[in-house]
Amino acid sequence: MRTVGIIANPASGKDIRRLVAHGSVFDNNEKVNIVRRLLLGLDAVGVERVLIMPDRFGIGLQALDQLALKLDATILELRPRFNQEDSRRAAEMMVAAGVRCLVTLGGDGTNRIVAKASGDVPIMSISTGTNNVFPVMIEGTIAGLAAGLVACGEAAAAVFRAPRIDVWLEGNQQDGDETRRDLALVDAVFYAEPFIASRAIWDEAKIRDIILTRAEPGNIGLSAVGAHLLAGEYPPDHGLYLRVAPGGRTVLAPIAPGLMRPVSVAEHRLLPPGEELVIRHTEACVLALDGEREIEMKPGTAIHLRINPNGPYVVDARKAIAVAAKAGKFIG
Repeated sequence: MRTVGIIANPASGKDIRRLVAHGSVFDNNEKVNIVRRLLLGLDAVGVERVLIMPDRFGIGLQALDQLALKLDATILELRPRFNQEDSRRAAEMMVAAGVRCLVTLGGDGTNRIVAKASGDVPIMSISTGTNNVFPVMIEGTIAGLAAGLVACGEAAAAVFRAPRIDVWLEGNQQDGDETRRDLALVDAVFYAEPFIASRAIWDEAKIRDIILTRAEPGNIGLSAVGAHLLAGEYPPDHGLYLRVAPGGRTVLAPIAPGLMRPVSVAEHRLLPPGEELVIRHTEACVLALDGEREIEMKPGTAIHLRINPNGPYVVDARKAIAVAAKAGKFIG
């Protein structure tokens, strides 16, 4: 059955960067409207079934209210915990249920969580977060058409593989700690704070190291530091390592909405696919993944990182629609 899963994060677009920077609030009522338009786009190209993640705000339920559809749309039978794990568990259940495409509403952090469970199922990401590099700003109807075309097998050429950063922290066997593994889609950042706290990062003076999967000019967030340094010129599939310390080259970059900051880059080098990088600091740090603090590290803790070109499958919406149009999909 031609099935699509929808994961709309009600918490995206609401973090502390509305206070410390100038990020705009992304209203959940607008997410409801996006999902409505998304469903209509999916319906128009022949999707038969849609599974929607439940959430505290009821985005899916409100989107379906009095909406006339030919497809069968239901709320996923998931007992929500109202945290980021809901997105991962929903993706896992949807993949098991046979979805052919996952549509996300969120930021880099939401997509990172979904990518942990997406497997070979492509992601059509709609940006509703703060520092968005992985998801794209796209109208919901267009995203629905593109995701639907992929789910119906009519736009396979529009699916590509995005890189990721594999991250692992080796546990202490004597203490019975297991190796912790994680990933990032855009950036991994060592930040001189001992606690996760508010999760977001915004103080450039506390940044120690930045590892990037991409450095494209025009992006916001810490990937902009690499983009402004290299002017976007680096080999395909390569990542970038930046060591931030006083006395380096000063790079002015938008590290958050409206937050232009000078970042002193003492060292940088390209990271070819598969090369392992090991970083440890003598001070307590947290490791932020895709803009959110995730791992607290004691002094001397070794973190292993590697650029992996075989990250999640992603839908190029414009290409999907172009492929379908060329095949006469929209001609009566």
